[in-house]
Amino acid sequence: MGVVSFVPTIPSLVLPPSKTTSRHSIAPGTICCKLDPSGSHGDSFRRRDFLHCLGATVSLNLIGGSSSFIEVANAADLIQRRQRSEFQSTVKETLYTAIEGNQDLIPSLLTLAINDAFTYDKPTKSGGPNGSIRFSSEISRPENKGLAAALNLLEEAKKDIDAKSKGGPISYADLIQFGAQSAVKKTFLDAAIRKCGGNAEKGALLYRAYGSNGQWGQFDRQFGRSDSTEPDPEGRVPQWGIASIQEMKDKYKTVGSGFGPRQLAVMSAFLGPDQAETEAKLASDPEVLPWIQKYQRSRETISQTDYEVDLITALTKLSSLGQQINYEAYTYPVQRIDVTKLKL
Repeated sequence: MGVVSFVPTIPSLVLPPSKTTSRHSIAPGTICCKLDPSGSHGDSFRRRDFLHCLGATVSLNLIGGSSSFIEVANAADLIQRRQRSEFQSTVKETLYTAIEGNQDLIPSLLTLAINDAFTYDKPTKSGGPNGSIRFSSEISRPENKGLAAALNLLEEAKKDIDAKSKGGPISYADLIQFGAQSAVKKTFLDAAIRKCGGNAEKGALLYRAYGSNGQWGQFDRQFGRSDSTEPDPEGRVPQWGIASIQEMKDKYKTVGSGFGPRQLAVMSAFLGPDQAETEAKLASDPEVLPWIQKYQRSRETISQTDYEVDLITALTKLSSLGQQINYEAYTYPVQRIDVTKLKL
């Protein structure tokens, strides 16, 4: 990514006029080193004046020699940020449209994201949300049964996304996690619409007013995951449908810091096609029960704030397990303009 620099402005280096200095006006941006004859030492040079003058002069010289480099670096950084932001908007729009026409696949999209990420092994720092689930030998494993349709949906969306990309194809690792994000957003929007009696326009307005869409900032910054070149090892992901609650809890606790019964409860929709059935099962555990009850109450409110914020936080942590983000991914060189050939 481009160089991040602090660039002081010229006015901050200019001494403000004081009551004891010359009454002559000083042009903006001018450094005044004139002696003050009215001072207690007459025409002698005051140390404070000398240091102010010297410091300002040195600072201006430094800026004069480096400003060109800083301006170019900052400009490149801003261009890359804009390129990534525009491409990410394209990704979200394409995925949202694809999911809107296949809402029955939302549970599978969520499970696909968690199963791709939960191959992460903390001791060896291997696995994680690296897109390895796309390989036939991994998607065909027992824990991934029924997820092929969700993967096919994302692969079709990927064709449209890549066709519009100027900075290269989107990685499967990013695609899968942003697919889960779009699915989550869709569920919250649909809930708001239901609260408005099925009125889509009022529901969208309600979600914008009371939803927690701004909480996605950290998730959106994690854009630039790299794809694995081979399947992740077997045996790292439970079969959520038949796993015991203790097996689920153990997996959540061992995958990384910040995961436990709370995250297990808030991500119940990721653990099978029927969230209500999953929650009923989890509610039999005294460690998980209070969180299940908390999120069920939250979903009954207009804003669903507790549930939505905690779910976004958990998904953000999930999608970052063991990943080194390339913040220059999806950027591309901008064609230079030869100003000497421009006709004025």
